Amino acid sequence: MTQILILYYSQHGATKNMAQVIARGVEDAGAEALLRTVPKVSTTCEAIDSPVPDAGAPYVTLEDLKNCDGLILGSPTRFGNMAAPLKYFLDSTSSLWLSGAMVNKPAAVFTSTSSLHGGQETTLLSMMLPLMHHGMMILGIPYTEADLLHTKSGGTPYGASHVAGLESKNPLTEEEKNLCKALGKRVGFIAKKLS
Repeated sequence: MTQILILYYSQHGATKNMAQVIARGVEDAGAEALLRTVPKVSTTCEAIDSPVPDAGAPYVTLEDLKNCDGLILGSPTRFGNMAAPLKYFLDSTSSLWLSGAMVNKPAAVFTSTSSLHGGQETTLLSMMLPLMHHGMMILGIPYTEADLLHTKSGGTPYGASHVAGLESKNPLTEEEKNLCKALGKRVGFIAKKLS
């Protein structure tokens, strides 16, 4: 079965919630959704996390990336950029770049911010850069998705987004959920066509 890796980092749960809705979209396309996360980055060089997180999705491995048919990457916004834990993991993927393991696989991105103008689009673009270096095909959300035209919260043509609020407690709006599902479904559909 076509497998789509949904790789995300989530500190307060909003990005994780988006990943779960995106997974439903992937499954609607008849593909398998594989949810994975990355550990926090420590400011103490000697700090070592358990190889298995206490809760939630397992930590991603390079094999997960190598074996997937498509990738959907998610991160909260950090000053208009992806969060350090996700970037730290991506910096470890040189072996996949050297072997061309990710070339021609479809990819998409999603993010969550505290405010409507909190850097959603720049964060999405920052996540696209390493994917392009890997030779992946970037997919966005087309304007044929009506919710993209009417949302008053998250949602961009660059990828799915969510406005979590200053305390990260805002639930996903119906438009945000629909756009998350649409993104997952699109990547699943394209990956199946390419397989």
